[in-house]
Amino acid sequence: MYEPTVARLTYRALLGRRRAAILFVLPALLITISVSVRLLAGADDQIASDVLGGFAIATMIPLIGVIAGTGAIGPEIDDGSIVYLLAKPVKRSTIIFTKLIVAIAVTMAFSAIPTFIAGLILNGNGGQIAIAYTVAALVASIAYSAIFLLLGTVSRHAVVFGLVYALVWETLFGSLVPGARTLSVQQWALSLAERIGANGTITSDVALPTAVVLLAAVTAAATWYAGQKLRTLKLAGEE
Repeated sequence: MYEPTVARLTYRALLGRRRAAILFVLPALLITISVSVRLLAGADDQIASDVLGGFAIATMIPLIGVIAGTGAIGPEIDDGSIVYLLAKPVKRSTIIFTKLIVAIAVTMAFSAIPTFIAGLILNGNGGQIAIAYTVAALVASIAYSAIFLLLGTVSRHAVVFGLVYALVWETLFGSLVPGARTLSVQQWALSLAERIGANGTITSDVALPTAVVLLAAVTAAATWYAGQKLRTLKLAGEE
């Protein structure tokens, strides 16, 4: 189910000079904000939770997921180079699974690590807040990678749709509209963080068992459907 050659090519595509520069911007901004807040407000559990929840979970991780998830396969489909990969004797489900693993690894590296560092800066992990949000970042990275990899497989406008989802649904509706929160990866991840963090500092509108089931179901469904769509993608010689 994991093809090293496909993984190496995908890592190279995602960590190229231009894309890597974009990936570093948001974590750097999170660290900068955290240092500024700590200097101005001191160590405060609620402020730390607000910064990590409001920026890291609600904005940074979905956007990094868009870059990594769509970038793992979208450009290859857009420029037609995917045909060379599909011509190799590698199962298409293996291609999707390998690209998902790479997208998850990149998203986790550029989101969970900065989130943990920012948590330590903000309040030294008081109330287990840094660890709680790091776990949330790790879990959200898996779901976002699967969702955005699927978008990259089914649409040539995956980045646009991904940004709309990340900025409008997750950041706006997922944070403000009560009914939409139940269908938000952000809220599912916060449910895990709520269980780990100190009482009252982190809240989620979704119960933990429901969140775990939805995270697993969405990740599995998105991965399966991406494999199905790639399987039906015909090479020029097959037309």
